[in-house]
Amino acid sequence: MNRHIGFERLHNVRDLVGYRTSDGAYVVPRTVYRADSLGKLQGADWETFLGLGIRTVIDLRHPWEIEARGRVPEAERFEYVNLSIEHRPYDQAMIDPDLDPWRYLADRFAEVADDGADEIRRVIGHLAQSPVPVVFHCTSGKDRTGLIAALLLTLLGVPRDDVLADFALTELATARLLADWHTANPDRQMRWPWYGRAPAVVMELTLADLEAEYGSVQGYLTDHVNLDPETVEQLRRRLLTDVRAEPGPGT
Repeated sequence: MNRHIGFERLHNVRDLVGYRTSDGAYVVPRTVYRADSLGKLQGADWETFLGLGIRTVIDLRHPWEIEARGRVPEAERFEYVNLSIEHRPYDQAMIDPDLDPWRYLADRFAEVADDGADEIRRVIGHLAQSPVPVVFHCTSGKDRTGLIAALLLTLLGVPRDDVLADFALTELATARLLADWHTANPDRQMRWPWYGRAPAVVMELTLADLEAEYGSVQGYLTDHVNLDPETVEQLRRRLLTDVRAEPGPGT
């Protein structure tokens, strides 16, 4: 299933609509979106984005990334928050190609989950309480965005296979993300052959690591992130419905 919404310059915008939880509810359409950098919005893409009715933008990037690449245009139109969940940045283009790529990425996700607990709690709080529709994004909409999406879907009770499948949908955008990197870096060489990849095994390893350390993903969110039960209930009340809806263009 292709959940991607069509943009010219953005490659990884998706509505989380329609995922079914273990107790039979569904994620509400046109309420929570995930995306790559909204700093790329212009022209027809901007009009497409405005058509989604977004009211809250959660930018997961470092402030220096925002300064270099721009934030969502006309940020004053939205409730805009910058919560950088990654504390130890790294350059994916320069990863040693001899390393196990998926274990390496899972280890970086573990760093984000450990270091960024305060920011992750605040992101989830905004998803539960800030005006909707809401979108959260990083640069490629893959790693930081992928981790938040996996934690959110798990909190809502979406089965593990669907959580992993949602992460892996970035694979449909990999070629365009790689092309963007080459355009932005004409004088650099891409050393790592798996740039832009997001196989399900990366998130599978990440969630398994959290379970090994905290007993469950929920245990991580309770014990390390200090997420309170009321916020989880607010998420469920806001983002779940008994009515099934399928993703589609512009949903």
